[in-house]
Amino acid sequence: MLRPIRTLAAAAAALALVSACNSASNSASPDKPGAAGNSRGVSADSIKVGGIVSMTSASGYSKKDTDLGAKARYARANAEGGINGRKIDYIGAEDDGQDPAKNLAAARKLVQQDKVFAVSPMSSVTFTGADFLEQEKVPTFGWGTLPSFCGPKYIYGFNGCLVPTPGGTINQTWPEGIGQVLGGAAGKSVAIIANDSDAGKFGVRTFQQGFTSAGFKVSYAKASVPGTAVPSDWSAYVKEILESNGGKAPDAVVSVMQTPNNIGLFTSLKRSGYKGLLSDPTDYDPGLLAKDATKQALDGVHVLLQFEPFESTNPKMAQFKADIKAANGGQDIPLNMHMMTGYMSADLFVSVAQKAGKDLTVESFQAAAQGFSDTGTLVGDRAEPKGQKDSFGCGALVQLKNGAYEVSVPFKCYEPIPFK
Repeated sequence: MLRPIRTLAAAAAALALVSACNSASNSASPDKPGAAGNSRGVSADSIKVGGIVSMTSASGYSKKDTDLGAKARYARANAEGGINGRKIDYIGAEDDGQDPAKNLAAARKLVQQDKVFAVSPMSSVTFTGADFLEQEKVPTFGWGTLPSFCGPKYIYGFNGCLVPTPGGTINQTWPEGIGQVLGGAAGKSVAIIANDSDAGKFGVRTFQQGFTSAGFKVSYAKASVPGTAVPSDWSAYVKEILESNGGKAPDAVVSVMQTPNNIGLFTSLKRSGYKGLLSDPTDYDPGLLAKDATKQALDGVHVLLQFEPFESTNPKMAQFKADIKAANGGQDIPLNMHMMTGYMSADLFVSVAQKAGKDLTVESFQAAAQGFSDTGTLVGDRAEPKGQKDSFGCGALVQLKNGAYEVSVPFKCYEPIPFK
């Protein structure tokens, strides 16, 4: 591990404390961003929006196409007349490098320097800027895979809260989908592995409950892989997994990690002779197929999606593809889930802002969000504030097979279960 997790956490906490103190010192000012009557980032003809995205990372993993997805959705909104007559001034996304300190710094820059009305998209494995954005009353939209998307008033997951707190619910797409692929969960075992990070620990806790509820035996559940560097030797992890089911291998191995880790883990498992089901929530990216080694490592893997697969015939998917192509200068580009993250984060912001009406303030936006709902989107039916506590419960599985993705479990909405 390059830096101890506790050191990063301490640094992030210190920065958060400084931001809280700075915010508190300005609380008496009538011009405080987000205060009643102040329309920060809103002019007579525009709405300023920015994003925070992990364009770079220590492992080489990048979510840069999240920015392209957001640009595509905002461009279409502007082409259709904007939001109640105002054009969206999307200033692009800040790169947090998956670094907690940089995430907070990016949030502060967007609000204090750029004076954005909203942050959309926010896509990173760290979200130390969450408390600051909540304090400053900045509507923020992203992929709800972190606890910060579950509970705060001003922070929204584009497909709801995916890492709930007690009292919330758990999306059952992954365990129910894998159960379908295996012909049922009864008598089947699953191993869950994640990074040693807050997101990884919450992921393990959540999916352990979900798979158990679906009828699986969870034989292994650990957030033990370093989050700051990809291991060069996976043998110790593989040995534990392959002996976790009473000395035998589990029927399925579920990785709650990003692509570089998944490639290493799955390659090692295959070399050890593992023949069970492999699955993860990140490797739905045609760009990964450009390299034979990557394609081979991920062959046969079932990937969890929380949106309609790109292979869908849904007219809204055709619109998404057209918007992405237009935003890419009219050139075709391999689609990936990061584009969808940016696109649907922007889509939810646009949809709520439209409902807020011509007199757009943080207050009118929040009032509109409190009673917002729509149906049939690329992430299923949406509703707020439900989505700040629960997921929207929909998803699909695709499998990489012979160099191409195939839908292994079609997009469907599942009844969530209580999170304990």
